[in-house]
Amino acid sequence: MQIILREEVLSLGSIGDVVDVKPGYARNYLLPRGLAIEASSRNLRQREHQERVIGEKRLREQKTASAAAERLSSQALSFTMRAGEDGKLFGSVTNQDIQRQLEEKGFPLDRRRIILAEPIKTLGDHEVSILVGPDTRATVKIKVLAHEEPAAPAAEPAAPATEPDAAQ
Repeated sequence: MQIILREEVLSLGSIGDVVDVKPGYARNYLLPRGLAIEASSRNLRQREHQERVIGEKRLREQKTASAAAERLSSQALSFTMRAGEDGKLFGSVTNQDIQRQLEEKGFPLDRRRIILAEPIKTLGDHEVSILVGPDTRATVKIKVLAHEEPAAPAAEPAAPATEPDAAQ
């Protein structure tokens, strides 16, 4: 008996697959639980129509994702952080920091889509991947600069106070 799976069934198939099963398995387990429907000609036509609609929707989403990826790839972010003499940061640049700067530039984005193996802890240029769509990634250039602290005013030596001579 042929059936169309409505949900993924282990060792049988995934959603939308047309599979052959024994009639008892379909009649007693799959159909009553709503895991599958009978593969009649009407259901097969309906499945084909749904696949076309899903394919068109996926194509539209992929086009918008690639356009967004191009816009994101043209962005360059810069962070000014305090750093030691050896170029290591006191702190780090995280995906939350990157998300905040991208939102300020008009790119609302979930921080979990920013692929950062570990926080950035060194000065210099870095590249970060951002997952824009299911198969689309953008690469954003990040520049981490050292924070220049204003030079502390040099302490002037205290001039000896001239006291009136008490001895006179």
